[in-house]
Amino acid sequence: MELRQLEYFVAVAEEQNFTRAADRVRISQSGVSAQIRQLERELGAELFDRSARTVTLTVAGKAALEHARAALAAAEAVGQAVGEVTDLIRGRLTVGMVIGCTLTPLFDALAAFHQAHPGVEITLLEDGSDRLVEEVRTGAVDLALIGAAAATPEGLDALTVISERLVVAVQAGHPLAKQRRVTLRDVVAHPIVCMPLGTGLRTVLDQACAAQNLQPAIALQASAADAIADLAARGLAVAILSDSMAAHYRDRLTARTIDDVATPALLALIWKNTHSPGMRELLVHSRRAFTKPDPATSP
Repeated sequence: MELRQLEYFVAVAEEQNFTRAADRVRISQSGVSAQIRQLERELGAELFDRSARTVTLTVAGKAALEHARAALAAAEAVGQAVGEVTDLIRGRLTVGMVIGCTLTPLFDALAAFHQAHPGVEITLLEDGSDRLVEEVRTGAVDLALIGAAAATPEGLDALTVISERLVVAVQAGHPLAKQRRVTLRDVVAHPIVCMPLGTGLRTVLDQACAAQNLQPAIALQASAADAIADLAARGLAVAILSDSMAAHYRDRLTARTIDDVATPALLALIWKNTHSPGMRELLVHSRRAFTKPDPATSP
């Protein structure tokens, strides 16, 4: 049994697809398949059910997955321990970012970290917050920027970087722009354009509507704040944004805080452990980057 076989096994398990796993580990699909078959022969059990389009783990595969991840982590730790002695950090870090987020301090942190530790390979991926939380819990993602409502996930370390209330943004001539006080019931009387499921803003909106037994008409969804603002500016729907996001579009849109939605939308960095020297260094750079004011924020 070789470490590369375990690496390929974990990649296929996480990607649920041999082609994507091959792209991830940068070898041919046939090479991945051959190594997995060899590993299965050595273990005396099939690790994957290949009968459907999506590759799934067998019972034996599920039993082996966490041990394979632990073995890879232990092997990486050996190299990192030697690297610490020689002042050289190597390895690989996977960073997750919630869909629809543009947060330049995170990019600044990654750039500064890369400059300081070029021996560490950084992978950046986008996904929904719920999935990112689970990937951090399992160790598939080392650090993630997620959106949440009111509180960060239990059982994980977290650094809240933004906490803001929801606003509705509309054209200057829209009826809501003329109201001094806007409630959620006022907002849901109009078609809404907002972020997709899995973002902090959408979670706050959905929870608030459920609490008041309101049924919002989500007419349009977009993962970028610019797109949401453009759609609202054209009168297609009212936009749900955070306060700092709406501030970027004050030349086109009038923003009103939704008075009876007090739960804030959060953006937070989350992680599970700091056993890796590279992870500890990335957190140092991240904390430093997020202490600086930044105008480009999108919870």
